[in-house]
Amino acid sequence: MPLSARELLARIIKCEAGGEGDNGMKSVATVVMNRVHVPYGEYLRVCQGDLRRVIMQPDQFTCVKEYIGNEYNPQNIYNMTPEQVHYDIADWALSGNKSMAAGESLWYYNPFSPQCATYFPATRTGVYFNRVGQHCFYTPTWLYAQT
Repeated sequence: MPLSARELLARIIKCEAGGEGDNGMKSVATVVMNRVHVPYGEYLRVCQGDLRRVIMQPDQFTCVKEYIGNEYNPQNIYNMTPEQVHYDIADWALSGNKSMAAGESLWYYNPFSPQCATYFPATRTGVYFNRVGQHCFYTPTWLYAQT
């Protein structure tokens, strides 16, 4: 039986930001839900406002990949067992709440350095907005609307 959208969101929250505290987990959940609700661009065109499609869109979240390169990725959503806090944050996000720390961000990543790049991804469709814990968050530029 396929996982529910709520279950997928709780698992992606744990996998992508489980060590980032409530603010980090809420910021990641906000990005996921921003992708669900964005009224233009790639995420609307490809995902059509569907949470499952957003999470499962290829090459978007490392935690959805069972293999990275040719190596097994043990930290993937299929191996995650969310705890109550992850379900609580998933419910919070599904209820329409947003983290001000993530704002309208559509992307985040961990640069594994103290500096966040000005643009992300390489297509320059996102511009730096804020850092929350280890993750840098990016809001769409005008280029994103053309995707």
